[in-house]
Amino acid sequence: MNDEIDVPNVRVIDAEGENHGVISLEDALEIADEAGLDLVEVSPQVSPPVCKVLDYGKFKYEQQKKANEARKKQKIIEVKEIKMRPGIDEHDYQVKMRNVRKFIDNGDKVKMTIRFRGREMAHQELGLRVLTRVREEMEEDIKVEQMPRTEGRLMVMIIAPK
Repeated sequence: MNDEIDVPNVRVIDAEGENHGVISLEDALEIADEAGLDLVEVSPQVSPPVCKVLDYGKFKYEQQKKANEARKKQKIIEVKEIKMRPGIDEHDYQVKMRNVRKFIDNGDKVKMTIRFRGREMAHQELGLRVLTRVREEMEEDIKVEQMPRTEGRLMVMIIAPK
């Protein structure tokens, strides 16, 4: 801004938005001084750079406000975990599925975990059947990010909203 601009010619837009075209830096600083405002380089990468005549403090404040607004609208995606057993009863399954739907509707990813204990390890197809049922019931609302895979005594599948 002002004296920190180090190019000989600049394209100037004044406080009312009127384009003055390409003029020398001294003339641009003079226009800004007459208006009682600052000369701020808004597009330094073009040739010649574009400078605007404006109140620098107000400009910085509005940029900060825009950045804060963008941060507010940003959605942080969390990974929620739902734990089940291979022999899960129907009512328990429905309760878990209600939670899965709620998480997916909120835009969160869900890590579905089936835990095997004791001899259940010999019948991993039961756990796979539960995860397949989840995938089929939620097919239109989700995409599977990680297909079911066994990690020790756990079988894990990660789903995300479409």
